[in-house]
Amino acid sequence: MHSETFLLHGIYDPDTFGGVVNLPVHRASTVVFRDMADMEARARAMSNPEGRELWYGRKGTPTKFALQDMVAELEGGHRSLLVSSGLAACTSAIMALVKSGDHVLICNSVYGPTRHFADTVLKRCGVAVTYYDPMAGSDIAALFEANTAVVFLESPGSQTFEVQDVPAICSVAHKRGAKVVIDNTWATPLFFKPFEHGVDVSVHAATKYIGGHSDATMGVITANRETWPMVREYVFAAELHAGADDAYLVQRGLRTLAVRMDRHFRHGVDVATWLTSRREVERVLHPALPGTLGHAFWTRDFKGASGLFSVVLKPGFTREGFRSFVDHLELFGLGFSWGGFESLVMPFDPRHERPGSNWPYDGFAFRLHIGLEAKEDLIADLDKAFRFLSVP
Repeated sequence: MHSETFLLHGIYDPDTFGGVVNLPVHRASTVVFRDMADMEARARAMSNPEGRELWYGRKGTPTKFALQDMVAELEGGHRSLLVSSGLAACTSAIMALVKSGDHVLICNSVYGPTRHFADTVLKRCGVAVTYYDPMAGSDIAALFEANTAVVFLESPGSQTFEVQDVPAICSVAHKRGAKVVIDNTWATPLFFKPFEHGVDVSVHAATKYIGGHSDATMGVITANRETWPMVREYVFAAELHAGADDAYLVQRGLRTLAVRMDRHFRHGVDVATWLTSRREVERVLHPALPGTLGHAFWTRDFKGASGLFSVVLKPGFTREGFRSFVDHLELFGLGFSWGGFESLVMPFDPRHERPGSNWPYDGFAFRLHIGLEAKEDLIADLDKAFRFLSVP
């Protein structure tokens, strides 16, 4: 079954949901057992890493089970679990696989809050962290230590959009006995299949494209068969479960993922290509465009691109002019997150967040999310706002 069809029919089960097409939301804390024998039987099932029963609301409900199964199938993994946010998915995946005294390799282009977690919580837990160049590829072998337990990738990288050689990194990691975790939020399960390329655990901010409507906060962790027991044990112990209504909203949004991503992809590339012709622009950082670091890996490994990319302006514009450009955008909201139906803009400077990063540009930079609006209107909005930048 093609992914587009699976999104619509893959979790439909008339025996479980009574024929309801749009799965109901299950708000549940207490689950009442028929008798002691029933409770004991479910307890035995839950003690098995593969066990899944209606046991207690935070352990899962039919709504959550259906969404977890759907994401696991789309990603190509063994099992999935829902957690409270995308950051919780990133941090839980790491914590599930490390112990005090371990060493972790994390790409230098990682999501800022994930880096903050590594620099604070992991440090306090006695886990050492080394940040590596996202273009290291197989050269990452030189950074491994005897106690390296996890390599954490984000590809493309946050803000700067370097695409990594995931198969090469996975090959090196597995030879050294380390597990590989990837933040796959940008590509979604439709455009990158992490387990086909050797990844052990994949995480998503379902807040973004999977939910798609800027109305839910949730993360998803998908594990292969080997790492699943460790991920399950940590998430259940830490109780980072997702809310019932968020689970409902995300599974409803997931149904339209294919049609939304097709538009994000096409319009994102078109707007990015238009921006390359602007005299104000130094570089457009979009994985689907030649010249972006790792473009060849994107061409080899990905089936598409999302609507998120960055733009670097030529040096010489004043801060006041750049602020005026951002403030005069009408269709691009100034706001955090991305992946919803709306277009967004967010200024950034990676030199403030990544000590020692090799950022080669001097001009102002901003990230764009291309939503579902008509691309002609988005281009016109950008064109109008550019008039408030004075030519260097």
